[in-house]
Amino acid sequence: MPVPRAALDLVPRPAQFTPMQGRFTFDARTAIRATSGAEPAAALLRTLLAPATGLPLPLAADGRVVIALDPQLTGLGEEGYGLTVGADAVLLRAARPEGLLNGIQTVRQLLPPAVLSAGPVPGTDWTMPCVQITDVPRFAWRGAMLDVARHFQPVAFLRRFTDLLALHKLNVLHLHLTDDQGWRMPVAAYPKLTEVGGVPHGGAYTRGELGELVAYAAARGVTVVPEIEMPGHVRAALAAYPHLGNRPERELEVWRQWGVCETVLGVHDEVLAFCRTVLDEVMDTFPSPSVHIGGEECPTTEWQQSPAARARAAVEGLDGPEALHGWFMRRIGDFLVERGRRPLGWSETGLDLPASFTVLPWRDTEHGLAAARRGRPVIMAPYHSTYLDYPQSERPDEPPGQPGQIVDLRTVYETEPAPAHWEPDAAAQVLGTQAQLWTEYVPTAAHAEYLAFPRLCALADTAWSGGRDWPGFQARMHRHRARLDTLGVPCRPPTHPPGEETS
Repeated sequence: MPVPRAALDLVPRPAQFTPMQGRFTFDARTAIRATSGAEPAAALLRTLLAPATGLPLPLAADGRVVIALDPQLTGLGEEGYGLTVGADAVLLRAARPEGLLNGIQTVRQLLPPAVLSAGPVPGTDWTMPCVQITDVPRFAWRGAMLDVARHFQPVAFLRRFTDLLALHKLNVLHLHLTDDQGWRMPVAAYPKLTEVGGVPHGGAYTRGELGELVAYAAARGVTVVPEIEMPGHVRAALAAYPHLGNRPERELEVWRQWGVCETVLGVHDEVLAFCRTVLDEVMDTFPSPSVHIGGEECPTTEWQQSPAARARAAVEGLDGPEALHGWFMRRIGDFLVERGRRPLGWSETGLDLPASFTVLPWRDTEHGLAAARRGRPVIMAPYHSTYLDYPQSERPDEPPGQPGQIVDLRTVYETEPAPAHWEPDAAAQVLGTQAQLWTEYVPTAAHAEYLAFPRLCALADTAWSGGRDWPGFQARMHRHRARLDTLGVPCRPPTHPPGEETS
């Protein structure tokens, strides 16, 4: 019996995939056997399959679906897995729990798309083709940044977005929690941050909601990385606490414009104490090894005009107020390092962040090369291929987006985190890549999903398998859309028949 095409439509594409004869069927008698340490993966499989199938999938010593954690499988790395689907049994193995969670998502994709339904789908045969898969990701960092500062999104959507990331083996949800237009992270010592800064464009999260999101994501193999912008993009914070600025006598409103605001943090000791207090609470809420502190688009006009800032620059032996940006980032970066965290920052040149930082170059790919050549870890985020707030096409029915360019599906797919012309030592510094969904023009969750998909599918495929098979990806996406449709994701439809689409 030939293996159906549905067996070949996995997104992202596995590293090694061998179809075999036959099919395995989940039914009322199917049980799961989980070895020591594999219980969370088994629980996730039961959680994900239950709504549509209604199957109990009990844990049993003689279960035909075996989920095994084997630290000796070192060749699979931190996130790889091996999956063997036979007609009578299924074996999922990995060296680390993260690998098992990735394998669970492959099992979901091998089943009929109806398995992704939110409720029972009676009369469906829950079968999947027999295959042999060995799968290891190319990059360790495969992420998506969601800006909830410009337009707040409810925590229910964050959970749904997390599920969509996990389905595509994207393992980082980068939350942009603060900006000029909003402050969404509660800080007990500074309640006005959300009372004042969280009012426009939505609201704010509770600490409990964020903690629950972290646990929810972790159970699906996704790490939530928080971002607290500083020393620029802080107008919402200064509206709440004007004394943290360079003109403490000035009363400000939360910014209701888009673009770059010239209002930035001051550089006096009270500001540094504020930042440390905020980041302490952030680290208590988010166990992520990495904490993003922004750092980009920080005008120095206020520092140049401020006697206190000029005095600080002189005391610190800096060349002038414009050098306070690097000084500030070093102080905050060192604070995070002392607490065992890795500071992340946006880079405009590749060379504008202290040595302790992981660099996210967003202006130009070659800026990543400049950072990598200096031995800096790099996460590639070039705006021309990873910024999903740009329109996907020139069609007149596209919703409003960031003006200036089109970022279509093929452009995202052809993102290359470690270009071939980079020296091997520089390429080795690339941790991975992520997409950015800024939300100046994105007021609703449905709009966010429309912009994210199917472009996040393309980024996931590139980050996981690193393949350069555009026709093959198009063919897989044509069939993968049935899954997105089942999930109710309002993604842009194709404009050409499969195999002929050019964008």
